[in-house]
Amino acid sequence: MTDYRRLRVALLGAGAVGSQVASLLRQHADELADRAGARLELVGIAVRDVDAKRDADLPRELFTTDADSLIVGSDIVIELMGGIEPAREYLLHAINSGADIVTANKALLATHGPEIFDAADQVGAEVYYEAAAAGAIPIIRPLRDSLAGDRVQRIMGIVNGTTNYILDRMDTEGADFADVLADAQRLGYAEADPTADVEGYDAAQKAAILASLAFHTTVPLDAVHREGITSIDKSMMDAARHAGYVIKLLAVCERLTEASGESISVRVYPALIDRAHPLASVHGANNAVFVQAEAAGNLMFYGAGAGGVQTASAVLGDVVSAARRHIAGGVGVGESTLANLPIVPVGRVTTSYQITLEVDDQPGVLATVAGILSEGRVSIATLEQTVVGSGDGESGVARLVIGTHKALEQDLSETVDRLAASGVVERVVSVLRVEGN
Repeated sequence: MTDYRRLRVALLGAGAVGSQVASLLRQHADELADRAGARLELVGIAVRDVDAKRDADLPRELFTTDADSLIVGSDIVIELMGGIEPAREYLLHAINSGADIVTANKALLATHGPEIFDAADQVGAEVYYEAAAAGAIPIIRPLRDSLAGDRVQRIMGIVNGTTNYILDRMDTEGADFADVLADAQRLGYAEADPTADVEGYDAAQKAAILASLAFHTTVPLDAVHREGITSIDKSMMDAARHAGYVIKLLAVCERLTEASGESISVRVYPALIDRAHPLASVHGANNAVFVQAEAAGNLMFYGAGAGGVQTASAVLGDVVSAARRHIAGGVGVGESTLANLPIVPVGRVTTSYQITLEVDDQPGVLATVAGILSEGRVSIATLEQTVVGSGDGESGVARLVIGTHKALEQDLSETVDRLAASGVVERVVSVLRVEGN
């Protein structure tokens, strides 16, 4: 057996992912040593309760509640505990102690990424976070390294498995949101409190990370426009299907060219995707990231977005990279954020829309609606009308599904407000953006 140099590895957290990482580090120790050029010695696992039940059979003597002592003297610190504190404090402690860090903590990087990266730059350490954006899917390295010489124009990502599972079943089975959410919770795809997933917070954190890498610009989390999927219902799914679309919760990161120069938009919302688009075929709890680059063209990264052993794969890839850097020596590679492009609000984005209205079924209504849209600089591409029931008066109620040409979000929003107040519109049923066209 080759006499490799030993590197001390500390693990913070032993949940679904952490337990798998620890198990794989021990189970494949010889193979990992050959790949890394160093023997990766798991010296301890910091947890809140050493006697808690784990997803893997690990020696009790590995566990400790003293994270600070475990960090000191470690070469690589893996943080899989989640949350902001004390994870932030522990990672800064690890960096200042001379360790490289590996983390899957999207919430921490989206809110305190610059602080973590700056601390690593100061001491020549490196931060690895492949598992923070799309689980097992390798997307961080391609954006940070492989496409560093290209100009990424746009990213559209399905980066939350819970919401994709819900929307996919609503689309394919005609199921109701509440029923599918309950199934997702029962299967472990959704937490007891699903807010982070269904309201788009999780996807927004990942969008901030992906946009920062793609556009070499620090993207604060509060600059990401966020909408969830709780308003999506069966009628919206049916209208989307009829028009040849599927509804997905998308993280969209886009480079914009305006008269004032280049800027970027980062947003998360449910959107319509043409069924011929590659993202439309992403089913179940899977994730996918579709990248459009100036020279490389269209690229798509697809796979499991969550799961203990799947995410552990991405974590261990980072651990091997960190070990190789230790053996080779030299300072860590810092993050590139020098482009410093301005981040514009969602109102400055141009896209197409599907507007669904319930209106009085009487002469002149279509002309009124068309006139309001025209005045708002919103052009009609398609229009379909169906009678859906009786109104409060003598006239019935018709449903209009209007597809628009590309329009400025701000113009569209103001136009929809005018439609709602027009007197002929009973209800604005939904407004969905069309992406990928």
